[in-house]
Amino acid sequence: MSVSQNLATLSVSKLAPLIYSRQISPVELTQEVFHQIEAVEPLVNAYITILKQQALADAHAAEYNILKGNYLGPFHGIPIGLKDMIKTRGIRTTAGSAILANCITNYDASCVVRLRQAGAILVGKQNCHEFAFGSTNNNLTFGPVHNPWNLEYIPGGSSGGSAAAVSASECIAAIGTDTGGSVRNPAACCGIVGLKPTYDRASTCGVFPLSWSMDTLGLLTKTVTDAALTLQIVAGYDPFDITTSSRPVPDYTSGIEDGIKGLLVGIPRNYFFDRIDSEVKERVESAIHMLTNLGAIPVEITLPNVELSLLCTYTIIFAEASSCHEPLLQNWANLYSPDVRLYLESGESLTATKYLKAQRLRTLIKQSLNSIMEHVDVIVAPTVPSPAVKIGQNSVVINGQVESITDAMFRYTCPFNLSGQPSLAVPCGFSENGLPISLQIVGRPFDEKTVLRVGRAFEASTKWHSIQPALNSIIKD
Repeated sequence: MSVSQNLATLSVSKLAPLIYSRQISPVELTQEVFHQIEAVEPLVNAYITILKQQALADAHAAEYNILKGNYLGPFHGIPIGLKDMIKTRGIRTTAGSAILANCITNYDASCVVRLRQAGAILVGKQNCHEFAFGSTNNNLTFGPVHNPWNLEYIPGGSSGGSAAAVSASECIAAIGTDTGGSVRNPAACCGIVGLKPTYDRASTCGVFPLSWSMDTLGLLTKTVTDAALTLQIVAGYDPFDITTSSRPVPDYTSGIEDGIKGLLVGIPRNYFFDRIDSEVKERVESAIHMLTNLGAIPVEITLPNVELSLLCTYTIIFAEASSCHEPLLQNWANLYSPDVRLYLESGESLTATKYLKAQRLRTLIKQSLNSIMEHVDVIVAPTVPSPAVKIGQNSVVINGQVESITDAMFRYTCPFNLSGQPSLAVPCGFSENGLPISLQIVGRPFDEKTVLRVGRAFEASTKWHSIQPALNSIIKD
């Protein structure tokens, strides 16, 4: 394989063998990533903090260790980014807020510890919607993130900086957070892969909380195989996080290329196809047809109570977020962005009765979904009902009905945060104006392997993941 192209545009699974065989060095790769950052970051604004000096020092250390025969695995020498909700020792973690603009902790989040142990190179902390509480990434303190496919459009959120950085090849992979869809909807908007694992599969210790019962670590990558490789590192029990499961972690890449012949694929015709942009519906229907051609067996299903997911999600998140932010809100309310402050103050008005009713409803939705999963291997649906919208746009019209951007971005993803199921967003086409469209694949709890296998089968049979924004050729010559 030629390595003369821009290395920053390659996936982990392509770069790792080149690093291992010493055809390229971590220093060379990291330098190319920073060339890309320097070229496109003024346009995209994906980063809050860039760590060039430290990253290059780490790249030299990785190169030395690999030359000494101490290769740590596929992420050794790979430049990655972190959503700025994830705490890092000696490096500021702002959570995208003026309140924490200079906040520096003396420890790494558990996922950062594992990534460092795997040899990954941190190139920077990425822009996000303030305190991860929103869907547009229109950050008032650090500026909005721009979608690499069209700079006038949002990248989705709240992990929009991380998704935009991967899409624009400003890092090879990134770690975000997903509470109601905050990894999958930006992955959809930016034309990349986004994986929300099972709720208690990966530790959130050291991640600034939004909603303790919903927050999930999320992965943003260029390919499905890269998502599997990343999950392999961050998955597993963490003694510092009581919510993590002690279940053994399987080899997520084993069997990922086995195909999907005979798998039962559930298609939820209610809710997910009731109010949807016509282009999104067409691309998703084509994706389902492709899965059928690959040997999967389509099964029409109905998801009971799913239409109540958005209200249930908002009640739980608003209440829990207000609890988390109570001391900050009491002392620095004026420093919050207006939208986030409104959400938090709305959460303060929720009664314990409403919160408990929402949690009971959540149990009902979870039970309904678990029941459906007894009859299918995965569920496939759109990730979001429309492509990205323009920066500053507050609402969208879908099939003649106006709804807020936040409702639209989270409507199809939040049911699976309530249930805690693994969910994968994969590119499945483009709108007529060149914006990405995404397919969502949902599995049984702790069955990420099947979700990844279906995603990989679709990816291997289509071209969508290999198409990159024009920005990625900006330094090609």
